[in-house]
Amino acid sequence: MKLIESLKWRYATKQFDNTKSISNEDLEKIKEAIQLSASSYGLQLYKAIIIKDKAIREKLVEASWGQKQVVDASALIVLANYSSVKPEHIDSFVDRMAEVRQLDKSALSGFADFVKGKMSETPEEAQQVWTSKQTYIALGNILAACGELKIDSCPMEGFEPEKYNEILGLKDKGLNASVVIPIGYRAESDDNANAVKVRRRKEDLFEII
Repeated sequence: MKLIESLKWRYATKQFDNTKSISNEDLEKIKEAIQLSASSYGLQLYKAIIIKDKAIREKLVEASWGQKQVVDASALIVLANYSSVKPEHIDSFVDRMAEVRQLDKSALSGFADFVKGKMSETPEEAQQVWTSKQTYIALGNILAACGELKIDSCPMEGFEPEKYNEILGLKDKGLNASVVIPIGYRAESDDNANAVKVRRRKEDLFEII
């Protein structure tokens, strides 16, 4: 199973080689892995913002607790969830479903009404928590795809979302920075690359009922 070998290979890269860049071909593969991510109701209520611009990333270092991976990696992916679920989000997905599956939109009205009804019952704060959780499913796909491509990555929660939102103009788009993933190639000086991976024992992690 190649996935297991890729997961054993990857680690949270702390130092990136800023002279190496990911090819456009590999970046497209990572984008497709994000696009194919599972999501509640299939809505994918987030944006994957891929930042290559070094000047923008320099601004984000301070908002990332000084972590230089943000600027040294080949690219930075910010997964930003929608702060609330609006009827137009659902309508847009229904339009896409009708297009892809070649269905009459009226055949999907029951689905649309059901989801809108559920969202109308959900407080906006809970909606934000829910949409933020969806980004972590995409995060898993990013890490797995990067591992298979032998591209290094570092999932980061150590950042200030409000400052990211301000620098990237996310709030005006109804978005909120949820999780950050620098991707690129490890530096030879990164001692973490040689550290033995530590995970809980299977007997402690799993329970079969």
